[in-house]
Amino acid sequence: MQSARPAGGPYPVYHPGSASPELNRPVHERYPQIRATSGYGDPRVRHTGPGPGAGTDQEPERSSKLTARLVLAMTVVVGQLWGLTVLIDAWMEGNTGTAWWGAGFLCLSFLVVLGLWRLDPKDR
Repeated sequence: MQSARPAGGPYPVYHPGSASPELNRPVHERYPQIRATSGYGDPRVRHTGPGPGAGTDQEPERSSKLTARLVLAMTVVVGQLWGLTVLIDAWMEGNTGTAWWGAGFLCLSFLVVLGLWRLDPKDR
Protein backbone atom coordinates (compact mmCIF):
# COMPACT_ATOMS: atom_id res chain seq x y z
CA MET A 1 0.00 0.00 0.00
CA GLN A 2 1.35 3.40 -0.90
CA SER A 3 1.69 6.10 1.73
CA ALA A 4 -0.29 9.33 1.38
CA ARG A 5 2.70 11.27 2.70
CA PRO A 6 5.51 12.20 0.34
CA ALA A 7 8.97 11.22 1.57
CA GLY A 8 10.15 13.83 4.08
CA GLY A 9 7.04 15.98 3.59
CA PRO A 10 4.48 17.07 6.19
CA TYR A 11 1.65 14.83 7.28
CA PRO A 12 -1.63 15.27 5.42
CA VAL A 13 -4.54 16.99 7.16
CA TYR A 14 -6.25 14.64 9.61
CA HIS A 15 -9.94 13.93 9.50
CA PRO A 16 -11.70 11.20 11.52
CA GLY A 17 -11.53 7.83 9.83
CA SER A 18 -8.70 8.95 7.57
CA ALA A 19 -7.50 6.47 4.99
CA SER A 20 -3.88 7.43 5.64
CA PRO A 21 -2.21 4.81 7.86
CA GLU A 22 0.17 7.42 9.35
CA LEU A 23 -2.80 9.22 10.85
CA ASN A 24 -4.55 6.14 12.21
CA ARG A 25 -1.69 4.63 14.19
CA PRO A 26 -2.38 3.27 17.69
CA VAL A 27 -1.80 5.64 20.59
CA HIS A 28 1.33 3.84 21.81
CA GLU A 29 2.95 4.38 18.42
CA ARG A 30 1.97 8.06 18.17
CA TYR A 31 3.04 8.83 21.74
CA PRO A 32 5.76 6.37 22.80
CA GLN A 33 6.43 8.26 26.05
CA ILE A 34 2.95 7.32 27.35
CA ARG A 35 3.04 3.85 28.81
CA ALA A 36 0.26 1.71 30.21
CA THR A 37 1.65 2.32 33.69
CA SER A 38 2.06 6.08 33.35
CA GLY A 39 0.76 7.74 36.46
CA TYR A 40 0.01 5.44 39.37
CA GLY A 41 2.45 2.69 38.35
CA ASP A 42 5.23 4.90 37.02
CA PRO A 43 8.39 4.32 39.09
CA ARG A 44 9.35 7.98 38.64
CA VAL A 45 6.32 9.03 40.73
CA ARG A 46 7.35 8.98 44.37
CA HIS A 47 4.80 11.30 46.00
CA THR A 48 1.20 11.00 44.88
CA GLY A 49 -0.40 13.71 47.01
CA PRO A 50 0.03 17.36 47.90
CA GLY A 51 2.04 16.56 51.04
CA PRO A 52 1.70 15.88 54.73
CA GLY A 53 -0.97 17.86 56.53
CA ALA A 54 -2.84 18.79 53.37
CA GLY A 55 -6.56 19.06 53.89
CA THR A 56 -6.32 19.31 57.67
CA ASP A 57 -7.28 22.46 59.46
CA GLN A 58 -4.20 24.36 60.59
CA GLU A 59 -6.11 27.09 62.49
CA PRO A 60 -9.36 25.68 63.94
CA GLU A 61 -10.23 28.92 65.80
CA ARG A 62 -10.03 30.96 62.59
CA SER A 63 -12.00 28.32 60.71
CA SER A 64 -14.83 28.30 63.26
CA LYS A 65 -14.94 32.11 63.23
CA LEU A 66 -15.16 32.19 59.44
CA THR A 67 -17.81 29.48 59.42
CA ALA A 68 -19.93 31.38 61.94
CA ARG A 69 -19.63 34.56 59.90
CA LEU A 70 -20.51 32.68 56.72
CA VAL A 71 -23.63 31.16 58.32
CA LEU A 72 -24.68 34.58 59.61
CA ALA A 73 -24.13 36.19 56.20
CA MET A 74 -26.10 33.43 54.46
CA THR A 75 -28.95 33.92 56.95
CA VAL A 76 -28.96 37.63 56.15
CA VAL A 77 -29.02 36.91 52.42
CA VAL A 78 -32.00 34.57 52.84
CA GLY A 79 -33.68 37.30 54.89
CA GLN A 80 -32.97 39.80 52.11
CA LEU A 81 -34.57 37.51 49.54
CA TRP A 82 -37.62 37.06 51.76
CA GLY A 83 -37.78 40.83 52.38
CA LEU A 84 -37.52 41.52 48.67
CA THR A 85 -40.45 39.18 48.03
CA VAL A 86 -42.58 40.92 50.69
CA LEU A 87 -41.51 44.34 49.37
CA ILE A 88 -42.48 43.54 45.78
CA ASP A 89 -45.82 42.07 46.90
CA ALA A 90 -46.59 45.19 48.95
CA TRP A 91 -45.53 47.50 46.12
CA MET A 92 -47.71 45.64 43.59
CA GLU A 93 -50.72 45.89 45.94
CA GLY A 94 -50.20 49.65 46.13
CA ASN A 95 -49.12 49.58 49.78
CA THR A 96 -46.18 51.97 49.38
CA GLY A 97 -45.68 52.58 53.11
CA THR A 98 -44.91 48.90 53.70
CA ALA A 99 -42.71 48.88 50.60
CA TRP A 100 -40.58 51.74 51.96
CA TRP A 101 -40.20 49.96 55.30
CA GLY A 102 -39.13 46.86 53.37
CA ALA A 103 -36.58 48.88 51.43
CA GLY A 104 -35.19 50.14 54.74
CA PHE A 105 -34.96 46.55 56.00
CA LEU A 106 -33.00 45.53 52.90
CA CYS A 107 -30.59 48.45 53.33
CA LEU A 108 -30.11 47.62 57.01
CA SER A 109 -29.40 43.96 56.28
CA PHE A 110 -26.88 45.00 53.61
CA LEU A 111 -25.13 47.17 56.20
CA VAL A 112 -25.01 44.18 58.58
CA VAL A 113 -23.25 42.08 55.93
CA LEU A 114 -20.90 44.97 55.15
CA GLY A 115 -20.10 45.23 58.87
CA LEU A 116 -19.34 41.51 59.01
CA TRP A 117 -17.02 41.92 56.06
CA ARG A 118 -15.16 44.83 57.64
CA LEU A 119 -14.93 43.09 61.01
CA ASP A 120 -11.54 41.47 60.41
CA PRO A 121 -9.54 42.72 57.40
CA LYS A 122 -6.91 39.95 57.60
CA ASP A 123 -9.49 37.30 56.73
CA ARG A 124 -10.19 38.71 53.27
